[in-house]
Amino acid sequence: MNMIDLIIWPLLAAFVLTGIHVYLGLHVVTRGVIFVDLALAQVAALGAAIGIIMGLDHDGHLSYFFALSFTFIGAAFFAYVRTHEQKIPQEAIIGITYVVSAAAMILFFSKSAEGAEHLNHLLVGSILFVSPEKVGFTALLYGIIGWIHWKYRHAFFQASQSHLDSGKIEKTTRYWDFLFYVTFGFVVTSSVKIAGVLLVFSFLIIPTVAALLFKQSVKSRLIFGWIFGMVGSFLGMFLSIGFDVPTGASIVVTFGSMLALLGIYHSLKH
Repeated sequence: MNMIDLIIWPLLAAFVLTGIHVYLGLHVVTRGVIFVDLALAQVAALGAAIGIIMGLDHDGHLSYFFALSFTFIGAAFFAYVRTHEQKIPQEAIIGITYVVSAAAMILFFSKSAEGAEHLNHLLVGSILFVSPEKVGFTALLYGIIGWIHWKYRHAFFQASQSHLDSGKIEKTTRYWDFLFYVTFGFVVTSSVKIAGVLLVFSFLIIPTVAALLFKQSVKSRLIFGWIFGMVGSFLGMFLSIGFDVPTGASIVVTFGSMLALLGIYHSLKH
């Protein structure tokens, strides 16, 4: 089996993740809640961890819906606490949610004989061993979510930009906030199953930040971010196989290195 045969499905999975996460990343950066993906991913991982402790198959449907239910609770919570006038910044609440969920997951796995293995899987994933069926299901799910966001794109972007306006958030905005976080929850839960918490966060933020350095319009930022994510995913997988290191971590470091080089180029250019 040559390298292309080995990475074709993992690479397609990475492209699917790049497609939806770069778009959602633009919303997250606009909202100023950079770590919401990391927090929701960790909440999903906590749900999956509890399911595993209860004896559910990690790759089974029950485990998926168990993790999804936890993510929906987190999504509803984040949508509820987002207001203009609040004593505690939402980013602080998101950070607290992340660290408590991570600590709880460690506690649950501390009494499990295979706890360390499960913990590693939830953090860095196993994208190199993703099945064609899972890639197909994920592509279909993200396609539906992408269509919803495209159809109602003006309402979603208006809700994301509402924190820049003065005054109280309207009920309509809260509705679109909740819908955003619910669809976001579907994406995060599915992505964590494939790629793990760290890689999911990297897909969301790093290509988006790179695009923000060089592009102004939403369309150009999306295209730039997609190219960045696809190139970084291919290079990360290539290096992972070449040096026999974990694929998820390799892609994250590759993304970070590419962003650093682009940042240096941008600084020198300006």
